[in-house]
Amino acid sequence: MIPVYNCARYLTEALESVLMQCLPEADMQIEVVDDASTDADVEALVEQVGSGRVKYFRQSENVGSLRNFESCINRSRGRLIHILHGDDRIRSGFYQKLESLLRKHPDAGAAFCGYTYMDEAGNKIFDQEPEMNSDGILPDWLPKIAERNHIQYVAVAVRREVYERLGGFYGVTYGEDWEMWTRIARYYPVAYTPEIMADYRKHTGSISGQKFLNGKYLEDLAYIMSLIQAHLPADQQKIVLKRSKKFYAHYALRIANQLWHLASHRSGAKINIEKALEMHQSPQLYWKVAKLSLKMKFAALPEKLRRR
Repeated sequence: MIPVYNCARYLTEALESVLMQCLPEADMQIEVVDDASTDADVEALVEQVGSGRVKYFRQSENVGSLRNFESCINRSRGRLIHILHGDDRIRSGFYQKLESLLRKHPDAGAAFCGYTYMDEAGNKIFDQEPEMNSDGILPDWLPKIAERNHIQYVAVAVRREVYERLGGFYGVTYGEDWEMWTRIARYYPVAYTPEIMADYRKHTGSISGQKFLNGKYLEDLAYIMSLIQAHLPADQQKIVLKRSKKFYAHYALRIANQLWHLASHRSGAKINIEKALEMHQSPQLYWKVAKLSLKMKFAALPEKLRRR
């Protein structure tokens, strides 16, 4: 199931990565679920690339990512569901590998693979660090995924019975998948292969998006952390929450640095600094804050003073 919204420039690549798997229609449904895109005639593009093999559904109005994901799940007919965003892509053998993993581990609720981060042009940035070195069920996975997100949609397939039992994505539009993967880990084993079989597109330009400029993404993450607490045993809740806050506070400092160095966005950097310190305090974090703050103050000085 391929949810799309204004990503037509990448959709052909996503569709071709699925079609190259050469799975017959009797074995796999392929459908684009369009959240009322305005950037192109998506239906015509789907027909051109898919030649009738790929079905198309368009929302009557823009419903937002969460409801579009819900439509993907509700419209799906398969035993296994893969939500492939229209700007990502998979590699040859992806479906056979994950299906094989889930067949070998019938108790697993989901399976995911290793994946690569790529840039807008499709060039490799880096590989996601492997969770373990061989195929199998991930040990002690719940506290690890509850601490921070390790999975991108492109890399994971979920049994439809799992969505039917646990429900879909909800609550926020940033980090909603993290809660979902943790919810699954609470109730089911999760299978994994370190083989890299998917590519997640990292949009470097998105750093200037409103959710980063106003720090809303950190509010979403804080809410997700509170939801995740309910998925953990009582004796793990405090330590996992502390680690989550520490990780995402340092993540916010990376965002602040990018906002300043790549976009010279002073107010966005300041908001991220403030929200990072609300989430976590430590000497290491204060040191990072101090370095960035000094750079920002130095840049604000008149040119004559900076030359002295």
